[in-house]
Amino acid sequence: MPLCLEPSRVREVREPLQARSSAGAAGRLPCVVGRNLSRAVPGLLEAPTCGQVNTPKKRKMEFEDDLVKESSSCGEDTPSKKRKLDAEIAPEEKGSGDDEGISRRRRIETDSFPKDEPTGDGTQKRRKIELEDVPEKQKNLEEGHSSAVAAHYNELQEVGLEKRSQSRIFYLRNFNNWMKSVLIGEFLEKVRQRKKRNITVLDLGCGKGGDLLKWKKGRIDKLVCTDIADVSVRQCQQRYEDMKNRCRDNEYIFSAEFITADCSKELLIDKFRDQEMCFDICSCQFVCHYSFESYEQADVMLRNACERLSPGGYFIGTTPNSFELIRRLEASETESFGNEIYTVKFQKKGDYPLFGCKYDFNLEGVVDVPEFLVYFPLLNEMAKKYNMKLVYKKTFLEFYEEKIKNNENKMLLKRMQALEPYPANENSRLASEKVGDYEHAAKYMKNGQVKLPLGTLSKSEWEATSIYLVFAFEKQQ
Repeated sequence: MPLCLEPSRVREVREPLQARSSAGAAGRLPCVVGRNLSRAVPGLLEAPTCGQVNTPKKRKMEFEDDLVKESSSCGEDTPSKKRKLDAEIAPEEKGSGDDEGISRRRRIETDSFPKDEPTGDGTQKRRKIELEDVPEKQKNLEEGHSSAVAAHYNELQEVGLEKRSQSRIFYLRNFNNWMKSVLIGEFLEKVRQRKKRNITVLDLGCGKGGDLLKWKKGRIDKLVCTDIADVSVRQCQQRYEDMKNRCRDNEYIFSAEFITADCSKELLIDKFRDQEMCFDICSCQFVCHYSFESYEQADVMLRNACERLSPGGYFIGTTPNSFELIRRLEASETESFGNEIYTVKFQKKGDYPLFGCKYDFNLEGVVDVPEFLVYFPLLNEMAKKYNMKLVYKKTFLEFYEEKIKNNENKMLLKRMQALEPYPANENSRLASEKVGDYEHAAKYMKNGQVKLPLGTLSKSEWEATSIYLVFAFEKQQ
């Protein structure tokens, strides 16, 4: 089926990606200083995100099946009660989503971190994903990319809290989680300005329920969770039931329904309990790139995301920045780029079709599936079919620099442990052992009097997270 846009509009969106690829996004990075993260200062030109945080203290936390127990209210936090850290943190995110901001120390006595040796072309060797049925996954790969994505996430094993907290990308996932928390919180507040009750949300690509606590904290009334991976949907539903069971009799929690479906090929409206239901927000975090294999799939995804939005409702999300991906690809001597944390491998350079521009993405044993380039001007154009207007688009760097100016966001960043303490104390170790990964922080310390420890992301982590952008569309009247 040909591209369903007028020829003139196709020409407008098909400008060379190389020409508009953002320059230096991985190099110009922000820095925040001050024990309370109270003031922002100009970014260091070649340093990743760094902020002043206190050294994490060991906290007593209650967990059940790797889920945070909530002994306090399931509704809005009250000033008279001490806000629990776990109410700010989501359990586990799908794909490039993020992990719990678990309070912990990196103990020297713990087992060494597994390392990946770089290959000759500068990319990492792929970490071996533990799969019980490799032939079955290969079969799914042959059947289509959607099956491969579903198989990958279904086969990902749940890991214990201790192992997850020792992950090389612990801080990166917490940082991504903070980005999502701020984005979701901002647009929930916008919705709440026009309506105080009956807020309904569609979580498109919910994974294992990494955002359930965000929706609970946002005091929504109804949530529909959908994902292509049936195992993930069942785990998401179980987490919701566990959360619900921990509520006292007089405490309120949103109602929810759970749907296993390929949102790029199946219409969700046919699966809703109430087919007349409308949504105030559709959240699509780190997943819409899977639908750009074809026009038809991208259109079905957008129809699912936007068709049942109420006027004034929002379609929000995070997705890889196509301009940044191509910029890095064109700067590479091969068809791939990355570091010991992530790799991106394209089939070839110089040919970037609007749909089906496949690349293989690997992130430290969390993601190892094919994705498709999302050319954002095209996404913007296609969304107009469903009466959507782009109201917000920023790179992760731009979003961070804007939102970190807010004191509540700064404190949330700290509570979620989205930055790594630097330098490490005598009882802990840094996440990265790569030479030069904290050169920016060491240099910053020498430039003036600063209170230690700093908070930072290693250069390798920043390179991985800075390929993304955030977006928001609003449904027009």
